[in-house]
Amino acid sequence: MDASAATVTPTVSDAPITTNFFAPTGRPGADDVSSEPAPDDLAAQPVPERSREIVFEVSGLSVHYGQSLAIDNVSLEVGANEITAFIGPSGCGKTTVLRCLNRMHDLTPGARVGGSVHYHGEDLYAPKVDPAEVRRRIGMVFQRPNPFPKSIYDNVAYGPKINREKGKLDDIIERALTRAALWDEVKDQLKKSALSLSGGQQQRLCIARALAVQPDVLLMDEPCSALDPIATSRIEDLMAELKRDYTIVIVTHNMQQAARVSDMTAFFTAELDDAGQRHGELVEYDKTELMFTSPSDSRTEGYITGRFG
Repeated sequence: MDASAATVTPTVSDAPITTNFFAPTGRPGADDVSSEPAPDDLAAQPVPERSREIVFEVSGLSVHYGQSLAIDNVSLEVGANEITAFIGPSGCGKTTVLRCLNRMHDLTPGARVGGSVHYHGEDLYAPKVDPAEVRRRIGMVFQRPNPFPKSIYDNVAYGPKINREKGKLDDIIERALTRAALWDEVKDQLKKSALSLSGGQQQRLCIARALAVQPDVLLMDEPCSALDPIATSRIEDLMAELKRDYTIVIVTHNMQQAARVSDMTAFFTAELDDAGQRHGELVEYDKTELMFTSPSDSRTEGYITGRFG
């Protein structure tokens, strides 16, 4: 695993945020329709697919750690209010790509990111973009629960305090814990240490902590790998609820989990170049149902059926 479980401390930039991340999307109105079909023709009209709003557009992405190429030439689009799963064997670059989506590699010495990552049409790596603001809008939940050694209340309040969120803090905390499906379990013990919670509760607390700063996207790096089946089921149910309001990208080694919860799946694998150096690459990206029933690449089929990986 190439991700660190270290906690990223939210920061505040004194510089004004000049990037308009949330570019408006055009929606057709009544005036856009020049004529309506006659009632007899309605049955013959094709049903249009829902317009897919693109949150991330990744093009030609590559990442180097020092002189070593970790991932090469990754291009994909992530849609709004979808759960996108990254699957593949260990060392194929899944987490490396995930960390590019909120500039976590800025914190990794020697890491270099090439290609482009656009978020709502804005270049995330443009000089004018504040990385702290990027990480506020694009939250991260790590592989292992990493609550602060503070109370449950202070864990969730940490981000809003640092970012000087407007509004009553108690309301923000209740809303975040409710959305993380944890409020009913902890509402009478908010001053209790977060470290006293079970593993599954701690992971939901970390999700609540990310939600408290009102992000647009949640990145989840194997959020259930350290949890028991019951806690895993609760996290999966929570993801299904959260995607109504958030875009979610998840890295998972559990193919059954990807099949259960995701709308889109990207399969990565590791290849050797001419010099014998190993690097990751994107093999296939498609709707999850298609990926698991009729993959277009034999390598995807081999991984899904357990022939390797």
